[in-house]
Amino acid sequence: MKKLLIPFCLFLSFTIFSQRQITLEEAITIAQKNSPDYKTLLNQNEASYWRFVNYKASFLPQLRLDATLPQYSNAVNRMTNDNGQDIFVRSNQSRIDGSLSLNQNIPLTGGTISFSTQVERVSVFGDNASTGYAVVPFSINYRQNSLFYNQYKWNKKIEPLIYEEAKRDFIENMEQISYNTSLKYFALLKAQVQTLIAKSNLSNQDTLFQISKGRFKMGKIAENDLLQIELSVLNSKNDVTTNEINFKRTSQNLSRYLSLDTESILLNIPEELSTFTVTVEKALEEAKENRKAVIEFRRKRLEAEQDVAEVKGSNRLQLSLNANFGISQQGAVFNDLFQDYNQQQNVSLSLGIPILDWGVSKSKRKLVEANKDLVNTNIEQDEQEFEQEIYLHVLNWQNQRNFLETAKKAQEIAVRRYEITKKRFVLGKITITDLNIALQEKDSSVLQYLNSLEKFWIDYFTLRRLTLYDFIKNKKIEVEDIVYN
Repeated sequence: MKKLLIPFCLFLSFTIFSQRQITLEEAITIAQKNSPDYKTLLNQNEASYWRFVNYKASFLPQLRLDATLPQYSNAVNRMTNDNGQDIFVRSNQSRIDGSLSLNQNIPLTGGTISFSTQVERVSVFGDNASTGYAVVPFSINYRQNSLFYNQYKWNKKIEPLIYEEAKRDFIENMEQISYNTSLKYFALLKAQVQTLIAKSNLSNQDTLFQISKGRFKMGKIAENDLLQIELSVLNSKNDVTTNEINFKRTSQNLSRYLSLDTESILLNIPEELSTFTVTVEKALEEAKENRKAVIEFRRKRLEAEQDVAEVKGSNRLQLSLNANFGISQQGAVFNDLFQDYNQQQNVSLSLGIPILDWGVSKSKRKLVEANKDLVNTNIEQDEQEFEQEIYLHVLNWQNQRNFLETAKKAQEIAVRRYEITKKRFVLGKITITDLNIALQEKDSSVLQYLNSLEKFWIDYFTLRRLTLYDFIKNKKIEVEDIVYN
Protein backbone atom coordinates (compact mmCIF):
# COMPACT_ATOMS: atom_id res chain seq x y z
CA MET A 1 0.00 0.00 0.00
CA LYS A 2 1.27 3.41 -0.88
CA LYS A 3 2.46 5.32 2.16
CA LEU A 4 0.87 8.70 2.47
CA LEU A 5 3.23 10.35 4.95
CA ILE A 6 2.16 13.96 4.90
CA PRO A 7 5.36 15.49 6.34
CA PHE A 8 7.60 13.94 3.68
CA CYS A 9 5.30 14.96 0.86
CA LEU A 10 4.93 18.47 2.15
CA PHE A 11 8.68 18.92 2.53
CA LEU A 12 9.28 17.87 -1.02
CA SER A 13 6.64 20.21 -2.38
CA PHE A 14 7.64 23.24 -0.31
CA THR A 15 11.43 23.07 -0.55
CA ILE A 16 12.96 26.49 -1.05
CA PHE A 17 16.48 26.47 -2.43
CA SER A 18 17.47 29.64 -0.55
CA GLN A 19 16.86 27.90 2.76
CA ARG A 20 19.68 26.13 4.57
CA GLN A 21 18.90 22.44 4.99
CA ILE A 22 20.12 20.85 8.24
CA THR A 23 19.81 17.34 9.57
CA LEU A 24 19.60 16.52 13.27
CA GLU A 25 23.15 15.11 13.25
CA GLU A 26 24.48 18.28 11.58
CA ALA A 27 22.64 20.49 14.08
CA ILE A 28 24.19 18.59 17.00
CA THR A 29 27.66 18.83 15.48
CA ILE A 30 27.27 22.59 15.07
CA ALA A 31 25.86 23.01 18.60
CA GLN A 32 28.79 21.10 20.12
CA LYS A 33 31.14 23.71 18.66
CA ASN A 34 29.23 27.01 18.55
CA SER A 35 26.34 26.96 21.02
CA PRO A 36 26.32 29.12 24.18
CA ASP A 37 26.15 25.92 26.25
CA TYR A 38 29.39 24.67 24.69
CA LYS A 39 31.20 27.96 25.30
CA THR A 40 30.11 27.95 28.94
CA LEU A 41 31.18 24.32 29.26
CA LEU A 42 34.55 25.13 27.75
CA ASN A 43 35.16 27.86 30.34
CA GLN A 44 34.20 25.53 33.19
CA ASN A 45 36.47 22.78 31.90
CA GLU A 46 39.35 25.23 31.50
CA ALA A 47 39.12 26.17 35.18
CA SER A 48 39.25 22.48 36.14
CA TYR A 49 42.22 21.91 33.83
CA TRP A 50 44.30 24.70 35.34
CA ARG A 51 43.38 23.63 38.86
CA PHE A 52 44.82 20.19 38.11
CA VAL A 53 47.91 21.71 36.48
CA ASN A 54 48.43 23.80 39.63
CA TYR A 55 48.05 20.68 41.80
CA LYS A 56 50.68 18.73 39.85
CA ALA A 57 53.04 21.71 39.85
CA SER A 58 52.84 21.91 43.66
CA PHE A 59 54.88 18.68 43.88
CA LEU A 60 57.62 19.93 41.57
CA PRO A 61 60.68 21.90 42.74
CA GLN A 62 60.02 25.64 42.88
CA LEU A 63 62.96 27.97 42.22
CA ARG A 64 62.44 31.43 43.69
CA LEU A 65 64.44 34.67 43.74
CA ASP A 66 63.75 37.28 46.43
CA ALA A 67 65.60 40.58 46.56
CA THR A 68 65.48 43.92 48.29
CA LEU A 69 66.62 46.65 45.95
CA PRO A 70 68.53 49.57 47.46
CA GLN A 71 66.75 50.45 50.69
CA TYR A 72 67.96 53.83 51.93
CA SER A 73 67.31 55.22 55.40
CA ASN A 74 68.38 58.57 56.92
CA ALA A 75 66.45 59.03 60.14
CA VAL A 76 66.70 59.18 63.93
CA ASN A 77 65.60 55.92 65.52
CA ARG A 78 65.10 54.90 69.12
CA MET A 79 67.06 51.89 70.34
CA THR A 80 68.04 50.25 73.65
CA ASN A 81 71.74 50.18 74.54
CA ASP A 82 73.64 47.59 76.54
CA ASN A 83 72.72 49.33 79.82
CA GLY A 84 69.03 48.93 79.10
CA GLN A 85 68.58 52.63 78.32
CA ASP A 86 66.61 53.94 75.37
CA ILE A 87 68.64 56.30 73.25
CA PHE A 88 68.16 58.03 69.91
CA VAL A 89 70.61 57.26 67.13
CA ARG A 90 70.79 58.70 63.65
CA SER A 91 70.94 56.10 60.93
CA ASN A 92 72.21 56.98 57.45
CA GLN A 93 72.66 53.84 55.45
CA SER A 94 71.51 51.75 52.48
CA ARG A 95 70.88 48.02 52.30
CA ILE A 96 70.77 45.53 49.45
CA ASP A 97 70.08 41.79 49.85
CA GLY A 98 69.02 38.86 47.72
CA SER A 99 68.27 35.17 48.14
CA LEU A 100 67.82 32.27 45.77
CA SER A 101 65.86 29.29 47.09
CA LEU A 102 64.79 25.89 45.77
CA ASN A 103 61.67 24.60 47.55
CA GLN A 104 60.22 21.10 47.40
CA ASN A 105 57.04 19.84 49.07
CA ILE A 106 57.36 16.34 50.56
CA PRO A 107 54.09 14.38 50.09
CA LEU A 108 55.28 11.52 52.33
CA THR A 109 55.65 13.67 55.45
CA GLY A 110 53.60 16.75 54.64
CA GLY A 111 56.50 19.17 55.09
CA THR A 112 58.58 21.40 52.84
CA ILE A 113 62.34 21.29 52.36
CA SER A 114 64.24 24.22 50.86
CA PHE A 115 67.81 24.87 49.76
CA SER A 116 68.86 28.51 49.68
CA THR A 117 71.76 30.91 49.32
CA GLN A 118 71.76 34.52 50.49
CA VAL A 119 73.94 37.65 50.28
CA GLU A 120 73.54 41.05 51.95
CA ARG A 121 75.38 44.40 51.69
CA VAL A 122 75.03 47.33 54.12
CA SER A 123 76.62 50.73 53.44
CA VAL A 124 76.89 53.34 56.21
CA PHE A 125 77.31 56.99 55.17
CA GLY A 126 78.71 59.97 57.05
CA ASP A 127 81.87 60.53 59.08
CA ASN A 128 82.19 56.84 59.96
CA ALA A 129 81.41 55.54 56.49
CA SER A 130 81.81 51.79 56.09
CA THR A 131 80.55 48.85 54.10
CA GLY A 132 79.73 45.39 55.41
CA TYR A 133 78.82 42.11 53.78
CA ALA A 134 77.13 38.94 54.94
CA VAL A 135 76.72 35.74 52.99
CA VAL A 136 74.99 32.41 53.53
CA PRO A 137 76.41 30.22 50.76
CA PHE A 138 74.37 27.20 51.69
CA SER A 139 71.36 26.59 53.92
CA ILE A 140 68.93 23.68 54.29
CA ASN A 141 65.59 24.28 55.94
CA TYR A 142 62.74 21.90 56.71
CA ARG A 143 59.38 22.98 58.09
CA GLN A 144 56.17 21.15 58.85
CA ASN A 145 53.13 22.76 60.39
CA SER A 146 51.58 19.58 61.78
CA LEU A 147 53.02 16.15 62.49
CA PHE A 148 49.58 14.50 62.65
CA TYR A 149 47.85 15.86 59.53
CA ASN A 150 49.34 15.57 56.04
CA GLN A 151 47.56 17.91 53.61
CA TYR A 152 49.59 16.65 50.64
CA LYS A 153 48.53 13.04 51.23
CA TRP A 154 44.86 13.98 51.02
CA ASN A 155 45.44 16.21 47.98
CA LYS A 156 46.99 13.26 46.14
CA LYS A 157 43.81 11.29 46.77
CA ILE A 158 41.24 13.98 46.06
CA GLU A 159 42.61 16.28 43.34
CA PRO A 160 42.91 13.56 40.64
CA LEU A 161 39.31 12.59 41.38
CA ILE A 162 38.18 16.20 40.99
CA TYR A 163 39.90 16.41 37.61
CA GLU A 164 38.51 13.06 36.44
CA GLU A 165 35.07 14.17 37.59
CA ALA A 166 35.43 17.35 35.56
CA LYS A 167 36.40 15.41 32.43
CA ARG A 168 33.41 13.11 32.74
CA ASP A 169 31.19 16.07 33.47
CA PHE A 170 32.41 17.61 30.21
CA ILE A 171 31.37 14.51 28.26
CA GLU A 172 27.98 14.38 30.01
CA ASN A 173 27.35 18.01 29.20
CA MET A 174 28.29 17.43 25.58
CA GLU A 175 25.54 14.81 25.53
CA GLN A 176 23.26 17.33 27.25
CA ILE A 177 23.96 19.70 24.35
CA SER A 178 22.76 16.94 22.01
CA TYR A 179 19.62 16.67 24.13
CA ASN A 180 19.00 20.43 24.12
CA THR A 181 19.63 20.65 20.38
CA SER A 182 17.12 17.87 19.75
CA LEU A 183 14.44 19.75 21.70
CA LYS A 184 14.96 22.92 19.67
CA TYR A 185 15.29 20.94 16.42
CA PHE A 186 11.99 19.12 16.88
CA ALA A 187 10.26 22.29 18.10
CA LEU A 188 11.14 23.92 14.77
CA LEU A 189 10.41 20.73 12.81
CA LYS A 190 6.90 20.47 14.29
CA ALA A 191 6.29 24.18 13.71
CA GLN A 192 7.48 23.79 10.13
CA VAL A 193 5.25 20.79 9.48
CA GLN A 194 2.25 22.39 11.20
CA THR A 195 2.69 25.52 9.07
CA LEU A 196 2.77 23.48 5.88
CA ILE A 197 -0.23 21.44 7.01
CA ALA A 198 -2.14 24.61 7.86
CA LYS A 199 -1.45 26.05 4.39
CA SER A 200 -2.42 22.78 2.76
CA ASN A 201 -5.63 22.61 4.79
CA LEU A 202 -6.48 26.21 3.87
CA SER A 203 -6.02 25.40 0.19
CA ASN A 204 -8.19 22.29 0.47
CA GLN A 205 -10.86 24.05 2.50
CA ASP A 206 -11.00 26.93 0.00
CA THR A 207 -11.40 24.48 -2.89
CA LEU A 208 -14.18 22.64 -1.06
CA PHE A 209 -15.82 25.98 -0.26
CA GLN A 210 -15.90 26.92 -3.94
CA ILE A 211 -17.38 23.52 -4.80
CA SER A 212 -19.94 23.86 -2.00
CA LYS A 213 -21.06 27.29 -3.23
CA GLY A 214 -21.89 25.75 -6.60
CA ARG A 215 -23.73 22.87 -4.97
CA PHE A 216 -25.63 25.33 -2.76
CA LYS A 217 -26.83 27.26 -5.82
CA MET A 218 -28.03 23.97 -7.29
CA GLY A 219 -29.89 23.24 -4.03
CA LYS A 220 -27.88 20.12 -3.21
CA ILE A 221 -26.72 21.28 0.24
CA ALA A 222 -28.30 23.41 2.93
CA GLU A 223 -27.13 26.90 3.82
CA ASN A 224 -26.02 25.63 7.24
CA ASP A 225 -23.51 23.28 5.58
CA LEU A 226 -22.23 26.11 3.39
CA LEU A 227 -21.74 28.36 6.42
CA GLN A 228 -19.91 25.58 8.27
CA ILE A 229 -17.51 25.17 5.35
CA GLU A 230 -16.95 28.93 5.19
CA LEU A 231 -16.24 28.92 8.95
CA SER A 232 -13.67 26.18 8.39
CA VAL A 233 -11.97 28.38 5.79
CA LEU A 234 -11.75 31.28 8.26
CA ASN A 235 -10.43 29.00 11.00
CA SER A 236 -7.80 27.66 8.59
CA LYS A 237 -6.64 31.21 7.85
CA ASN A 238 -6.21 31.83 11.58
CA ASP A 239 -4.30 28.55 11.91
CA VAL A 240 -1.91 29.63 9.16
CA THR A 241 -1.20 32.95 10.91
CA THR A 242 -0.71 31.29 14.32
CA ASN A 243 1.61 28.60 12.96
CA GLU A 244 3.68 31.09 10.97
CA ILE A 245 4.34 33.08 14.16
CA ASN A 246 5.35 29.90 16.01
CA PHE A 247 7.51 28.89 13.05
CA LYS A 248 9.32 32.25 13.16
CA ARG A 249 9.92 31.97 16.91
CA THR A 250 11.30 28.43 16.81
CA SER A 251 13.49 29.32 13.81
CA GLN A 252 15.07 32.13 15.79
CA ASN A 253 15.60 29.87 18.82
CA LEU A 254 17.45 27.21 16.81
CA SER A 255 19.49 29.60 14.66
CA ARG A 256 20.65 31.58 17.70
CA TYR A 257 21.52 28.42 19.60
CA LEU A 258 23.59 27.19 16.65
CA SER A 259 25.02 30.68 16.02
CA LEU A 260 23.90 30.56 12.38
CA ASP A 261 23.90 33.63 10.15
CA THR A 262 20.38 32.91 8.88
CA GLU A 263 16.99 32.08 10.32
CA SER A 264 15.79 30.56 7.05
CA ILE A 265 16.29 26.89 7.94
CA LEU A 266 14.75 23.82 6.37
CA LEU A 267 14.87 20.72 8.54
CA ASN A 268 14.85 17.10 7.49
CA ILE A 269 12.86 14.51 9.40
CA PRO A 270 15.40 12.27 11.22
CA GLU A 271 15.50 8.66 10.24
CA GLU A 272 14.92 5.93 12.77
CA LEU A 273 18.01 4.41 14.37
CA SER A 274 19.15 0.91 13.61
CA THR A 275 17.79 -1.70 15.97
CA PHE A 276 19.94 -2.42 19.01
CA THR A 277 19.32 -4.04 22.38
CA VAL A 278 20.04 -2.44 25.75
CA THR A 279 19.89 -4.52 28.92
CA VAL A 280 19.60 -3.06 32.39
CA GLU A 281 22.75 -4.94 33.45
CA LYS A 282 24.80 -3.51 30.57
CA ALA A 283 23.50 0.02 31.12
CA LEU A 284 24.29 -0.09 34.85
CA GLU A 285 27.73 -1.55 34.20
CA GLU A 286 28.67 1.21 31.76
CA ALA A 287 27.13 3.94 33.90
CA LYS A 288 29.08 2.86 36.98
CA GLU A 289 32.27 2.80 34.95
CA ASN A 290 31.79 6.01 32.96
CA ARG A 291 29.54 8.47 34.82
CA LYS A 292 30.94 11.34 36.88
CA ALA A 293 28.50 10.54 39.70
CA VAL A 294 30.51 7.45 40.66
CA ILE A 295 33.67 9.58 40.97
CA GLU A 296 31.69 12.24 42.80
CA PHE A 297 30.50 9.72 45.41
CA ARG A 298 34.09 8.60 46.05
CA ARG A 299 35.35 12.18 46.20
CA LYS A 300 32.69 13.29 48.73
CA ARG A 301 33.52 10.37 51.01
CA LEU A 302 37.23 11.23 50.92
CA GLU A 303 36.54 14.91 51.61
CA ALA A 304 34.46 13.97 54.65
CA GLU A 305 37.27 11.68 55.88
CA GLN A 306 39.76 14.49 55.26
CA ASP A 307 37.77 16.87 57.47
CA VAL A 308 37.77 14.30 60.26
CA ALA A 309 41.52 13.68 59.91
CA GLU A 310 42.28 17.41 59.94
CA VAL A 311 40.29 18.05 63.10
CA LYS A 312 41.74 15.01 64.88
CA GLY A 313 45.26 15.98 63.79
CA SER A 314 45.05 19.45 65.31
CA ASN A 315 42.39 19.14 67.98
CA ARG A 316 44.29 17.55 70.85
CA LEU A 317 48.06 17.62 70.54
CA GLN A 318 49.56 20.17 68.16
CA LEU A 319 53.16 19.66 67.02
CA SER A 320 55.09 21.60 64.39
CA LEU A 321 58.72 21.20 63.33
CA ASN A 322 61.22 23.70 61.93
CA ALA A 323 64.86 22.80 61.34
CA ASN A 324 67.73 24.64 59.64
CA PHE A 325 71.36 23.84 58.87
CA GLY A 326 73.84 25.97 56.93
CA ILE A 327 77.03 28.01 56.90
CA SER A 328 77.56 31.78 56.96
CA GLN A 329 80.22 34.47 57.01
CA GLN A 330 80.36 38.24 57.35
CA GLY A 331 83.01 40.92 56.93
CA ALA A 332 84.06 44.17 55.32
CA VAL A 333 85.73 42.63 52.24
CA PHE A 334 83.49 40.66 49.90
CA ASN A 335 86.23 38.38 48.54
CA ASP A 336 87.18 37.28 52.06
CA LEU A 337 83.71 35.96 52.83
CA PHE A 338 84.15 32.58 51.16
CA GLN A 339 86.51 31.02 53.69
CA ASP A 340 86.46 29.92 57.33
CA TYR A 341 82.67 29.66 57.36
CA ASN A 342 80.67 29.76 60.54
CA GLN A 343 78.12 27.03 61.08
CA GLN A 344 74.50 27.91 61.72
CA GLN A 345 71.85 25.45 62.75
CA ASN A 346 68.64 25.48 64.70
CA VAL A 347 65.83 23.10 65.45
CA SER A 348 62.48 24.03 66.97
CA LEU A 349 59.62 21.77 67.92
CA SER A 350 56.45 23.61 68.88
CA LEU A 351 53.96 21.94 71.17
CA GLY A 352 50.38 22.90 71.90
CA ILE A 353 48.03 21.04 74.27
CA PRO A 354 44.51 22.30 75.05
CA ILE A 355 43.96 21.80 78.78
CA LEU A 356 40.58 23.40 79.37
CA ASP A 357 38.50 24.42 76.34
CA TRP A 358 34.96 23.72 77.66
CA GLY A 359 34.27 21.05 75.07
CA VAL A 360 35.39 23.02 72.01
CA SER A 361 37.72 20.28 70.76
CA LYS A 362 35.17 17.55 71.37
CA SER A 363 32.39 19.49 69.64
CA LYS A 364 34.58 20.08 66.56
CA ARG A 365 35.38 16.38 66.33
CA LYS A 366 31.74 15.34 66.82
CA LEU A 367 30.64 17.87 64.22
CA VAL A 368 32.90 16.56 61.45
CA GLU A 369 32.08 12.94 62.37
CA ALA A 370 28.35 13.69 62.17
CA ASN A 371 28.89 15.42 58.84
CA LYS A 372 30.77 12.35 57.59
CA ASP A 373 27.85 10.10 58.55
CA LEU A 374 25.43 12.48 56.83
CA VAL A 375 27.53 12.49 53.65
CA ASN A 376 27.60 8.68 53.61
CA THR A 377 23.83 8.51 54.11
CA ASN A 378 23.18 11.00 51.32
CA ILE A 379 25.54 9.13 49.00
CA GLU A 380 23.72 5.86 49.65
CA GLN A 381 20.43 7.50 48.69
CA ASP A 382 22.02 9.10 45.61
CA GLU A 383 23.40 5.72 44.56
CA GLN A 384 19.95 4.16 44.79
CA GLU A 385 18.41 7.00 42.76
CA PHE A 386 21.28 6.70 40.29
CA GLU A 387 20.54 3.02 39.65
CA GLN A 388 16.77 3.53 39.65
CA GLU A 389 16.95 6.29 37.04
CA ILE A 390 18.92 4.06 34.67
CA TYR A 391 16.69 1.05 35.34
CA LEU A 392 13.47 2.95 34.58
CA HIS A 393 14.89 4.65 31.51
CA VAL A 394 16.09 1.38 30.00
CA LEU A 395 12.64 -0.14 30.50
CA ASN A 396 11.07 2.91 28.86
CA TRP A 397 13.55 2.77 25.97
CA GLN A 398 12.72 -0.87 25.26
CA ASN A 399 9.09 0.14 24.52
CA GLN A 400 9.80 3.43 22.75
CA ARG A 401 10.40 1.89 19.31
CA ASN A 402 7.03 0.09 19.54
CA PHE A 403 5.34 3.40 20.37
CA LEU A 404 6.98 4.98 17.35
CA GLU A 405 5.86 2.19 15.01
CA THR A 406 2.30 2.48 16.31
CA ALA A 407 2.27 6.25 15.79
CA LYS A 408 3.66 5.83 12.28
CA LYS A 409 0.99 3.29 11.35
CA ALA A 410 -1.74 5.48 12.88
CA GLN A 411 -0.55 8.41 10.76
CA GLU A 412 -0.77 6.36 7.56
CA ILE A 413 -4.29 5.23 8.42
CA ALA A 414 -5.50 8.72 9.35
CA VAL A 415 -4.05 10.26 6.17
CA ARG A 416 -5.59 7.55 4.00
CA ARG A 417 -8.95 7.91 5.76
CA TYR A 418 -8.95 11.68 5.20
CA GLU A 419 -8.29 11.27 1.48
CA ILE A 420 -11.19 8.82 1.19
CA THR A 421 -13.46 11.06 3.28
CA LYS A 422 -12.63 14.11 1.16
CA LYS A 423 -13.54 12.24 -2.03
CA ARG A 424 -16.84 11.10 -0.51
CA PHE A 425 -17.61 14.66 0.54
CA VAL A 426 -17.03 15.91 -3.00
CA LEU A 427 -19.45 13.25 -4.19
CA GLY A 428 -21.97 14.44 -1.60
CA LYS A 429 -22.10 11.19 0.33
CA ILE A 430 -21.07 12.59 3.75
CA THR A 431 -21.50 15.85 5.65
CA ILE A 432 -18.93 18.55 6.37
CA THR A 433 -18.91 17.39 10.02
CA ASP A 434 -17.55 14.00 9.02
CA LEU A 435 -14.93 15.70 6.84
CA ASN A 436 -13.78 17.97 9.67
CA ILE A 437 -13.49 15.01 12.03
CA ALA A 438 -11.32 13.17 9.51
CA LEU A 439 -9.21 16.32 9.03
CA GLN A 440 -8.66 16.74 12.77
CA GLU A 441 -7.69 13.09 13.15
CA LYS A 442 -5.28 13.39 10.22
CA ASP A 443 -3.59 16.50 11.63
CA SER A 444 -3.49 14.98 15.11
CA SER A 445 -1.91 11.76 13.86
CA VAL A 446 0.81 13.66 11.97
CA LEU A 447 1.67 15.66 15.08
CA GLN A 448 1.51 12.53 17.25
CA TYR A 449 3.99 10.81 14.95
CA LEU A 450 6.39 13.75 15.23
CA ASN A 451 5.96 13.75 19.01
CA SER A 452 6.76 10.03 19.12
CA LEU A 453 9.78 10.56 16.86
CA GLU A 454 10.97 13.38 19.12
CA LYS A 455 10.49 11.21 22.22
CA PHE A 456 12.41 8.43 20.50
CA TRP A 457 15.45 10.64 19.83
CA ILE A 458 15.25 12.43 23.17
CA ASP A 459 15.23 9.09 24.98
CA TYR A 460 18.17 7.94 22.89
CA PHE A 461 20.29 10.95 23.85
CA THR A 462 19.19 10.58 27.47
CA LEU A 463 20.35 6.95 27.38
CA ARG A 464 23.74 8.06 26.05
CA ARG A 465 24.06 10.74 28.74
CA LEU A 466 23.10 8.34 31.54
CA THR A 467 25.62 5.69 30.49
CA LEU A 468 28.20 7.62 28.42
CA TYR A 469 28.11 4.65 26.09
CA ASP A 470 27.29 4.40 22.38
CA PHE A 471 25.23 1.23 22.06
CA ILE A 472 25.15 1.44 18.26
CA LYS A 473 28.96 1.45 17.90
CA ASN A 474 29.49 -0.53 21.13
CA LYS A 475 32.09 1.88 22.50
CA LYS A 476 32.47 4.41 25.27
CA ILE A 477 31.64 8.01 24.42
CA GLU A 478 34.78 10.13 24.47
CA VAL A 479 35.77 13.62 23.39
CA GLU A 480 39.08 14.92 22.21
CA ASP A 481 41.36 16.32 24.90
CA ILE A 482 41.39 20.11 24.88
CA VAL A 483 44.78 21.72 25.52
CA TYR A 484 44.71 25.25 26.90
CA ASN A 485 47.56 27.65 26.21
